[in-house]
Amino acid sequence: MSSDVNSPLWFHVLQIPTKTGSCRTHASSAAAIMSQVLDIEHCDLNIGGNKSSHHTKLFADRRLIVRRGQAFTIFVYLKPGSKTLEAHDASLTFTVHTGPVPKSESDTKVSFSLSDATADTEWSASASRDPAGNKVSVTIVSSPNAPIGLYSLTVDHHGKTTTLGQFTLLFNAWCPNDAVYMRSEAKRQEYVLAQHGQIFRGTYKRIKGTPWNFGQFEAGILDICLKILDDNPKFASDADQDCSARRNPIYVTRVLSAMINSNDDSGVLVGEWYDFTGGVHPGSWVGTGDILRQWAESGPVRYGQCWVFAAVGCTVSRGLGIPCRVVTNFGSAHDSNANLMIENLYDEEGESISDGDSVWNFHVWVDSWMTRPDLGEEFDGWQASDPTPQEKSDGVYCCGPAALRAVKEGELTKKYDAPFIFAEVNADVVDLVRLSNGKFVKFSGSTKSVGRFISTGAVGSDERHDITHEYKYPEGSKEERKVYEKAQHHNKLQQRGEEPGLHLKIKLAENMIVGSDFEVYAVVTNNCTVAKSCTLLFFAKAVGYNGKRGESCGFASDRLEVPTGEERRVYLKLEYATYGSLITSDRLIGLSAIAVDKQTIDYRKVEKTIVLDEPPLEIKLIGEAKVKRPMSARPSMLNPLPETLQDCSFTVGGAGLVDGKPITLKIGRVGPKQEATTTAVFTPTVAGSSVLLVSFDSDKLKNIKSSISVVVKEGDTPHI
Repeated sequence: MSSDVNSPLWFHVLQIPTKTGSCRTHASSAAAIMSQVLDIEHCDLNIGGNKSSHHTKLFADRRLIVRRGQAFTIFVYLKPGSKTLEAHDASLTFTVHTGPVPKSESDTKVSFSLSDATADTEWSASASRDPAGNKVSVTIVSSPNAPIGLYSLTVDHHGKTTTLGQFTLLFNAWCPNDAVYMRSEAKRQEYVLAQHGQIFRGTYKRIKGTPWNFGQFEAGILDICLKILDDNPKFASDADQDCSARRNPIYVTRVLSAMINSNDDSGVLVGEWYDFTGGVHPGSWVGTGDILRQWAESGPVRYGQCWVFAAVGCTVSRGLGIPCRVVTNFGSAHDSNANLMIENLYDEEGESISDGDSVWNFHVWVDSWMTRPDLGEEFDGWQASDPTPQEKSDGVYCCGPAALRAVKEGELTKKYDAPFIFAEVNADVVDLVRLSNGKFVKFSGSTKSVGRFISTGAVGSDERHDITHEYKYPEGSKEERKVYEKAQHHNKLQQRGEEPGLHLKIKLAENMIVGSDFEVYAVVTNNCTVAKSCTLLFFAKAVGYNGKRGESCGFASDRLEVPTGEERRVYLKLEYATYGSLITSDRLIGLSAIAVDKQTIDYRKVEKTIVLDEPPLEIKLIGEAKVKRPMSARPSMLNPLPETLQDCSFTVGGAGLVDGKPITLKIGRVGPKQEATTTAVFTPTVAGSSVLLVSFDSDKLKNIKSSISVVVKEGDTPHI
């Protein structure tokens, strides 16, 4: 028998067969049975109080959400005259269950009785009764190793079972017995509770933070996070085993790594780096909420790139209670043949003939915090995982979690996918030229160009925090080379040091804002004791953030005579009329200079990536920020291009500021050197600190982003 929590529970009349086989009601017998059964009027799940103590009050959903391994209290109200609750009543049994096929042997169904005090290592319950009334306080503690998910809570008394309600159980970074326990309260606030932050992009010389609204506490997002778990292929093949495995953050993180991309399943995002027809440009997203809601309604969302995949992964991880941070690796290697080396192949004209290996200007993934009992306690802590689909792992496009300790120490046999992540941050680069006779000659290389300025958001601020030391030893140090040698299984390392000969570098202009014309130049220096003759080739091409070269933006070449100890320059002018239609929204131009001395077969090459400056986007707040009181923001930006911008719009969003979807305001055309501006009206819904995110888009200038902090006060209390 089941009953609504607001209905009287266990009220029934006993019918006893007569000698003739008919039934008659014995009120006295019914009263005797009822005197032994608790008569419950209703059950209060104490949603507000429990959410406050469990750090889940930010969830907009009006339901019970608790963290595992921590006590929560519900109130049971008995009807007048009901049997008194005894703390040792062995006939009173609580049962919790999760998943479509709950089983005791899988720990997806657990029954437990009342005891004097609750335990902190297993499901348990205790109760106390208000002597002045019929209110019973029942305190329940979940196991710190329980599977996360949606649970039903029932109680059985003398064989009669009633559902008391449902609750959602999450990982608990505040519980010392939980695998995701994190000691620092400041870090818990950042890596579990923070709803906005910075994602770093650009190049290692020009790092720029992009604001992102993670929005894990927005209404409906937690249900979507759980739906992601339910839609994964492992759930479809064995729901009981999958739900049971959700006790383990290692398992959940690996599932999320696969499900955030849609390559093998109906995951969240479709990756695209070139043609964005039929979807949203990855740079247009300002937060996770829209992406997850669209996925829940209509399936895989078009489109994402690495920072979008990582941001969505961070939102879902934090929503489920796993501490998580977004990590950017500048100079990120993609080692396609697992030899821990990036081999760049060129023909004699300097054109790339490589296929597979590449070094991205930056790549973004996530780190999640947890213990690793499968590897040993020395590998506890941050674990790298990457939802961007690059290479398959166990037949699926996923990556990680790999312990940062394993990556740093070159322990590449430690699961999961440590070799791939090691190469991303620590591969050596070798440049080879194919001569006309088919022979390859090494002409340059680097042991230091991969894995630079590995970055994440600082705790409690929007500043950049460098975590390179967590992934690798200092470049060129004995420890770093020793680790690389171990990772290469004792392959010989090439000696480093500057050899005499031609040396090459690229110099940039001071101001390179998108829309302007500017000049760059390559410098050849002769460090030999004799004069040198060489041909210098200087290329400029549009480039994506993943390092893929596009169309040519400019080319210059010259035959140079360079006396000993002197230098010569070759200039290249880059004009907006040429590069404007070729660059992507990342505003990147890749420069390559190659010096060739065919007499001595001396090849030198240097590369540099330009990040064109974007125009500043200013935000002015109008009015006082108070809950449920409309206020305004006035974004403005000067069009730096020498041509008119079409289809201009501002998009405004922010957790607790803009309810539901971000606001998009279309403003039409903006002429050259004219100001784009508008006014956005919004009504804050939650008191406290938040961030308003603003993005500008147009046909020729996209994804210009800015943010401003907003402190929302409680609204005025109306006078009665």
